[in-house]
Amino acid sequence: MKPIIALTLLFSVAPLAAERKAKNVVLFIADAAGMPVVSLAGIHAGKPQGLFIQRMPNIGLMETSTASNWVTDSAAAMTAIMTGAKTQNGVISQSEAAVRGKTDGPPLKTLLEYAEERGLMTGVMTNDAVTGATAAACYSHSNDRSKAVEIFAQVLKPSFGDGVDVLVGSGRKKLLTGDMESGLRAKNYGVFDSAEKIPQDARRAVVLYDSGDFDLGAAVSRTIDVLSKSRKGFFLMVESDCHTDNLKRGLDRLVAFDKIIEATAARLGKDTLIIFGADHSFDTRLRGGKKGEPLPMVTPTPPKSAIRVDDGHTGEEVLISAQGPGASRVRGLFKNTDLFQFMMAAYGWK
Repeated sequence: MKPIIALTLLFSVAPLAAERKAKNVVLFIADAAGMPVVSLAGIHAGKPQGLFIQRMPNIGLMETSTASNWVTDSAAAMTAIMTGAKTQNGVISQSEAAVRGKTDGPPLKTLLEYAEERGLMTGVMTNDAVTGATAAACYSHSNDRSKAVEIFAQVLKPSFGDGVDVLVGSGRKKLLTGDMESGLRAKNYGVFDSAEKIPQDARRAVVLYDSGDFDLGAAVSRTIDVLSKSRKGFFLMVESDCHTDNLKRGLDRLVAFDKIIEATAARLGKDTLIIFGADHSFDTRLRGGKKGEPLPMVTPTPPKSAIRVDDGHTGEEVLISAQGPGASRVRGLFKNTDLFQFMMAAYGWK
């Protein structure tokens, strides 16, 4: 090898080789917040191209296809992110051999389950149902995302490790039967209807709200209080449902989510990898409007509206942004399965 080539390779590899490991990883998923929605949210907030997630030091583009389709749902999308393997739409953390609602595929070990096996604390939070596809793909395995009761039961019988430590989201009326609550308490989970009620000495908690309209930021802060007790570190996934079929609600949620991400990054400091991303994009487009004027929040949109909203997922690449140990891997164009590898590498795991 010529000396000049050797030196080039040395210096190109050195930054990653010298990068410290992450003690904690926090993955923020804005469900359906593709590039157009991120752009619209910045304008909606009065910060065009100025959201925190747009200013993070490491930015890349992630493709979002499934094992068979260009356009993904949240189940297949989050399976790819959490396991490093693609599967079929509707399938939760099982291999692509699964047939939705009919045949199981082999379970795919998730990043959360790797963390549990290594003694880290773990959390899953969402303003959707705790059995929704994004949350479920972190801690459960099912051939059909609609099997909510079966998915929730896996909190008590995890496939790998000893189970998620803190689980927060909606679904209280449907999921919290007497037998399930007894089972959770037998596994040392406190069961609450609000994250603010988690006691200071808690190490395991399930929080089930009646709906997703709760203070996600306050719940994230309280969950981090619990997970930060781990001397080995933690893994936390936080989802906000930012679908823009209800345009104003979706944009408001993404603006609020951006503030939560910025506050979390400031709180946790340099030993934590913070990642923001969308699992897939959504058919929302900015087609007009003037600078300095509010965006027109009309749903469904008239044919010549400044914003077009259609009711469906789309297949283009989505924004991923990151900071902290391992964040330098987030650059260029990469697959959704690569995001799993980036997080594993940040921890120093293979």
